[in-house]
Amino acid sequence: MPEDDKSPISARQAKSLFADWKHAPGLVLAVSGGPDSIALMWLVARWRGALSRGPSLLAVTVDHGLRAEAAREAREVKRLARHLGMSHRTVRWSGDKPTSGLPAAARAARYRLLATVARRSGASHILTAHTRDDQAETLLMRLLRGSGIGGLAAMARESEREGVLLARPFLNISKSRLIATLEKAKIGYADDPTNRDTRFTRPRIRNLIEGLGAEGGDASNLARLASRLARANAAIEILADGAARYLALRDQTIGSRSTAATGQRKATFEAAAFAALPEEIRLRLLLRAIDRVGHEGPAELGKAEALLAALDRALQETADRPQRLKQTLAGAVVSLAGGRIVIAAAPPRRHRAN
Repeated sequence: MPEDDKSPISARQAKSLFADWKHAPGLVLAVSGGPDSIALMWLVARWRGALSRGPSLLAVTVDHGLRAEAAREAREVKRLARHLGMSHRTVRWSGDKPTSGLPAAARAARYRLLATVARRSGASHILTAHTRDDQAETLLMRLLRGSGIGGLAAMARESEREGVLLARPFLNISKSRLIATLEKAKIGYADDPTNRDTRFTRPRIRNLIEGLGAEGGDASNLARLASRLARANAAIEILADGAARYLALRDQTIGSRSTAATGQRKATFEAAAFAALPEEIRLRLLLRAIDRVGHEGPAELGKAEALLAALDRALQETADRPQRLKQTLAGAVVSLAGGRIVIAAAPPRRHRAN
């Protein structure tokens, strides 16, 4: 029988959702006061309370200083945290705010502040309340921006950010189930009006998904697509790892000390061996090398694709025309000469004096 998307999450289901972090030394919970994060705090508190031993818990609210209601909402979160026997801390995003790209800047600041608290408190993970609905929105946003397979894989259940592991236990859970959980427990939550403000991209995408649902493009199917793309992306990454090792061995057999798989500020590939690889693998190896040795990364996918196309054209030149190319991308110099591709750090840019 299919799961009811509006059914509350039981204690047994919560135990399964959080099982991966049972032995973590400490968990920071990102709690804004909205329904998703309040449900996270409520469910984690119940789960931790049933354990004889388990991680320490710290709920953290980030006040971005963008809404007058934010301070009051943080106090409400603190009150509920105390009721649940959990420590709480409010951190604030201080300083000037950008006039454009505000959501992205606020998101970056939030993760930076959460990671700082996690490191100082000894927590190994930050738990966020991203849901299946959020996953679908992320996929559609990246699709419309022309992301590659890695980007279309959307959010991972666990990833590293700012030196701390970021965990998302609700990626397969609908927002409606979290709301149903709070309603059953008779727990209130804040309503952030910016979530409906169509001046921002995500609310517009949310409205678009509602329309796509009639054609089968609902949050469930979009999130499933993201999961399948994540699976494909993981397989391609393994192939890219193998290709990197193959190129390193090729370098060794022709008497050149390869730096492609080391931490040095240089990477080299034998051009003929590189050219024989599938295009997607060549692109990933090129991106890896540029991001590792460059100082202005990460490299934009479209620009990396254009650079790879230029490399491919140079590699197809006839023997009577020497293969040469030299381009800079994301703080790295990519050059082709003498049958070798070399990616090295570019000299720092010189700033003109006023």
